[in-house]
Amino acid sequence: MGDQVPAFKQGDEVEGFRVLKEIGQGAASVIYLVHDPKTKQIWTLKHVHRGDAKDDRFLQQTIEEYQVASKLDHPNLRKVIKLTKKNKHFVQLTDVLLVMEYVDGLSMDLKPPKNFDDAIRIFQQTASALAHMHERGFVHADMKPNNILLTPGPNDSGPIVKVIDLGQSCKTGTIKPRIQGTPDYIAPEQVHRRPITPKTDIYNLGATMYWTLTARTIPTALAKGDSLVSRIDDALIPKPKPAIELNTRIPVKLNELIMQCVEVDPADRPANMSYVIERLELVLGMLRARNDGSGAQPNPGNAASASGMIFNAGSGVGLKVGDANGRP
Repeated sequence: MGDQVPAFKQGDEVEGFRVLKEIGQGAASVIYLVHDPKTKQIWTLKHVHRGDAKDDRFLQQTIEEYQVASKLDHPNLRKVIKLTKKNKHFVQLTDVLLVMEYVDGLSMDLKPPKNFDDAIRIFQQTASALAHMHERGFVHADMKPNNILLTPGPNDSGPIVKVIDLGQSCKTGTIKPRIQGTPDYIAPEQVHRRPITPKTDIYNLGATMYWTLTARTIPTALAKGDSLVSRIDDALIPKPKPAIELNTRIPVKLNELIMQCVEVDPADRPANMSYVIERLELVLGMLRARNDGSGAQPNPGNAASASGMIFNAGSGVGLKVGDANGRP
């Protein structure tokens, strides 16, 4: 059994930062809230420790996260500022310390949006962050609700997104040596170890939007339950039920976008993340126009309002009561 991650105490000084408190734990890691005594600025410190050989991949993921994040600069991506490596006898890497921007918010899986306006703006900001990564030649490769941190915007302007966890990020075109991703959001090419491209992020984001608006996950190429196989061939992956059938409040055009994003064949997905952003902008504009009561009368396929609730209060999902598409 490997060594436990050494604990830092409140007041300890670590690489020039003073520990305020522990705020979380992960596999082979502990997360701390720290501050810089010189600038008084608050940061997050991730300490990854090698207990045994199984932890080497966590050390490497943290190093790769820094290498990718240090080449990015986008308001919806969490910033990293410093990486420190510790070695034993100048040979064996034992510890990695990563200093990151502190985000005082909750992940979207813990606090999903309640109305379409907030949901679409979250999707837009997330897509914008991913588009920036693609422009710089990288793919996030693990987009899911847990990796979208939300903080309140100023003056009730809606949630602000910070995309986090670049530990599985890679250069566009990478073929990974093993399957990496989250089962309910993973793209077929990740499961079958084909090249990872921006269209992988489009699939992951589509699966995230699907969950946000239906409270259900899509079937993926990773077999579940008592299946005798671990991976499902592309032709055998069950097609997800249209999101609009699970929640009839979802606007038709938004449903169409989501279902296009989660197509098995990357060639059938949107051409790029810019297209996803444009379609989200179109849907939001139509919803806000209806909410304001301005402009031409929208057609039944766009009859939701931006302020409309995603789900009926206390209902769960998809009750057909005054749904978003003008149907009884």
